[in-house]
Amino acid sequence: MLVTTRARAVKLGAFVAGAALLLSACGGGGGNSATQTGQAFGDCDQNPNTCNTVQADQLQDGGNVTYAIEKNIPNWNVTSAEGNVFETGEVTKGLLPYTFYSTPDLKPVLNKDFVESADLQDPTTIVYKINPKAVWSDGTPLSADDFVYNWKVQNGKDCTDCAPADTSGYDQLSSVEGSDGGKTVTAKLSSPFTDWKKLWGSSGGMYPAHLAKQHGDINTPAGLASSYKWFGETVPTWTGGPWKISKFANNQSVTEVPNEKYWGTKPRLASVVFRIITDATQEPTALQNNEVQAIYPQPQVDLVNQVKNMPNISSYIGLGLQWEHYDFNLKNPALADKALRQAMFTAVNRKDIIAKTVGQFTDKVQPLNNHNFMPQQTGYKDVVTPTGQGNGDVEKAKKILTDAGYKVGGQQLIDPKGKAVPTLRIRYTVGNQIRQDECQLFAQAVAPLGIKVEVSSTDDLGATTTEGDYDIIVFAWVSSPFPFGGAKQLWGTGQGSNYGKYTSKKVDDLMAQANSETDQTKAADLLNQADQQLSEDAYVLPLYQKPTFLAASDKIGNLRNNSTLDGPVYNMSEWGIRK
Repeated sequence: MLVTTRARAVKLGAFVAGAALLLSACGGGGGNSATQTGQAFGDCDQNPNTCNTVQADQLQDGGNVTYAIEKNIPNWNVTSAEGNVFETGEVTKGLLPYTFYSTPDLKPVLNKDFVESADLQDPTTIVYKINPKAVWSDGTPLSADDFVYNWKVQNGKDCTDCAPADTSGYDQLSSVEGSDGGKTVTAKLSSPFTDWKKLWGSSGGMYPAHLAKQHGDINTPAGLASSYKWFGETVPTWTGGPWKISKFANNQSVTEVPNEKYWGTKPRLASVVFRIITDATQEPTALQNNEVQAIYPQPQVDLVNQVKNMPNISSYIGLGLQWEHYDFNLKNPALADKALRQAMFTAVNRKDIIAKTVGQFTDKVQPLNNHNFMPQQTGYKDVVTPTGQGNGDVEKAKKILTDAGYKVGGQQLIDPKGKAVPTLRIRYTVGNQIRQDECQLFAQAVAPLGIKVEVSSTDDLGATTTEGDYDIIVFAWVSSPFPFGGAKQLWGTGQGSNYGKYTSKKVDDLMAQANSETDQTKAADLLNQADQQLSEDAYVLPLYQKPTFLAASDKIGNLRNNSTLDGPVYNMSEWGIRK
């Protein structure tokens, strides 16, 4: 789900493209390299999909689990730019039907409770067979009408005022039609879509068309926008999944209980409470005091160290579809020059940065050398190392500058026109010690080039990125297993998540070809060709896969890490309390 948090304009890319901004937690200090503590997650590295499995006869009937989330839920429409937030995705995961979801091994899997089959019958025709038992909680059958509604509000054409988090794939659908009483859906694409399994998937989920009709004429743009807005403003009293909301206390908690009308596997627990704790430093205390039984914060050194010695608590550090990076704002006239960008990224030493930040609590992390694929994914190729970027080679960086006509030496770098390169501002989310350190290390790395960098925090990452109020910035993207549409959202000319305003016709063309290629191997090769150009242009420097951190009571069975947009709640119905 892809993961954003902030104001509206920034929300593109989250669930959407398969990427999203993550706001940061607090922390700092200390050091430890353990990847897991306790017993529950001991085999999660080797068996990510089955670790901490507990058989039904070893679990209690009922029981309650409180799970900490770090943000309130101000908007309930997770497919919208406004609501496209990781925490909202976690809370609505058990309510919204979806076609495919992501497992901990980063693979897409068909949700057979909802659709019995989903077949790409030819490069531009997808046929879905909806489970005949599938109904919304008021008894209305789930049908092709729901597919059509959720397509119209996300394709960017039928509802220009809907502001969906992502349009990729939906904008390539030319028609969506039902048959067999609405239980068969035929979706026609105007051109092949490599990531077709992303459509109506768990990175967003589906909202009920029959309720939309009560809040706007869904055959008109205005009516679609009205209903789409209503879903965002209204706490769901309905559900199409195994869970339903029984109580929402604003800025405090969301309580979910089993949906008695659910046709699939029933949840074992009596309830799950999503406790809202916006200060991540308070989560270990809440866990130790049994106020919550599971936390999933962004890991910071102090936080990890606090948890590791707690009795009857297991923890796990995972790597998945989250990655940290430095970005340049190309609207800055100085940074519009590729040579300056290349030199700065060449001077940065990623191994040193890792050792002084996340390397203090895990030895799993290595420099990341691709912008679109993670090392665990088919298609991953090192496109960064050949550029020399991220290796801390200051002498090579100086040569790049002198070859381009810069004068290196003295207190300040002089550009080819004889002007001093101005002081640049690098920004990070306030309270995130790791990112503050990453900014300071960047400033130190480029200082020998005569470049001055001022470190500055922001308390609104979304507004800062959307408004371009930075020269350099560090943050993370969270992705889905569908890299092709996501690449377009992040690097495509004029795309909403392309905050630094990068543009390259070559990259645009290669991404478009990759996005319409039915052969996955060819698609990956095309996307990597685009990435090679993107890397050469030195717009974004990948740092590392951002670790995820799950800590939970040993009493909870079947809970495990899932470093994708689906998060640990992907299998919440299977959670249970050990006898």
